[in-house]
Amino acid sequence: METLKKHLPEYLMEAAELGLFMVSAGVFTILFEYPASPVHQTIANADLRRFLIGVAMGSTAIALIYSPWGKQSGAHMNPAVTLTFYQAGKVQRQDAIFYILFQCLGGLAGVCLVALLFGSTFTQPPVNYVVTVPGALGWLGAFIGEGVIAFVMMMMVLLTSNNSKLNRYTGLFAGCLVMLYVTFEAPLSGFGMNPARSFASAFPAQNWTAFWLYALVPPLGMLAAAALYQFWFGRRAVKCAKLHHANHKRCIFRCNYNQPGKLDLSDRLLNS
Repeated sequence: METLKKHLPEYLMEAAELGLFMVSAGVFTILFEYPASPVHQTIANADLRRFLIGVAMGSTAIALIYSPWGKQSGAHMNPAVTLTFYQAGKVQRQDAIFYILFQCLGGLAGVCLVALLFGSTFTQPPVNYVVTVPGALGWLGAFIGEGVIAFVMMMMVLLTSNNSKLNRYTGLFAGCLVMLYVTFEAPLSGFGMNPARSFASAFPAQNWTAFWLYALVPPLGMLAAAALYQFWFGRRAVKCAKLHHANHKRCIFRCNYNQPGKLDLSDRLLNS
């Protein structure tokens, strides 16, 4: 209870961030994919529409990461990210539990808000609560796709956020990857990479198709990336659990961001 009281602002920020991300996902998917939408009727090419959705979602991710809330909470917005930083020793157990709980609740609130505002336009096919389900290659294609994108995302976060020259750009890199994932990977898995995001759509839609995959594979992919990163640079090479730390917001994590000596080896290698 003491941790809950002290860190409740960060928990609420995590909830709000994923909630806003889901609102953005719902609104832009309606705009580009609902058949009666003027934008959908104007842009006939499905690949172009998906690219534009990717640009919108990547921009949303960047805005949230660099927002005052994102700078303070760390902008995880994803249980897989939180679990990875917990495994790396940067997040306390109580914070990890509450982060994951509030991420799920925030994502669900965002989906329910879009459903309330747009009704069947959002809840019925083809938008269908923006639920994540395997694509044409089935569960195996989705399994591989989710694992690869989660691994690459976390490896990028670790390589950039722990590098003195690149850490301020981590959010930009993350947003660009989101754009690329929506454009190229979404046909395989629907682009989940986030158990809370997939739950937020699956629960109101009552569509649990391959949900085990979306709950299990992203954490495994990110944990694998962290294990490889720490094998290369050592366990202490992870400075903090924030995606953006060059700010004056408080940090609730086990942070050694202001101890540059901890990362001399990885900085030399990454800057060489």
